[in-house]
This record gives sequence, C-alpha cells and structure tokens, in this order.
Amino acid sequence: MEKKLYVGNLPYSTNDASLSELFSSCGEVVSAKVITDSDSGRSKGFGFVEMATTDEAKKAIEQLDNRELDGRNIRVNEAKPKTESRSDRNGGGRRW
Repeated sequence: MEKKLYVGNLPYSTNDASLSELFSSCGEVVSAKVITDSDSGRSKGFGFVEMATTDEAKKAIEQLDNRELDGRNIRVNEAKPKTESRSDRNGGGRRW
C-alpha cells in the first residue's frame, strides 16, 4: 500500500526530480512533488513524496528526517489527510 510523506524545510533549490532522487535511496518513489507558489513559481519550501510501501515510507522517515540537505535540516513525516479547503470554510466568498 502506498504511503504519502510530508517533507518540510526544503531548500528552495529543490525540485521534483532531486526530491525523488533523494528518496529513491529508501525504496520505490511513486511520486515526488515540491509545492510552488502559483504566481512566482518559486518553491514554498515543502513537498510530498509517495513511497510504494509503508515499510519504505518508514525507512525514509528514519533515514531522512532531520538530514541536512544544502544547508537545511529537512523534516520528513507521515502526511496528514487533506482537510477542507479555504473556500469551503467561508462558503466560497462574500455573504451579503
């Protein structure tokens, strides 16, 4: 079963390919995505990696959490389920 991981405190130079390469040392990477600002395209400093199995995800957390990457100690945790979006909280817009 695939397992999604949150990766925080990423250097802004990290891209999807380099993130995937880093995690591939722990097992099969299903997907790797650095989250970017929609206007500037610049990294927001975090991303998500999906590992092929739960065991590989645990191995990635053990080996990569708090590891230095380009001068920054990255954080690797199990991703939490997505909650309601911002627009859902207020009904999507102004109310009169």
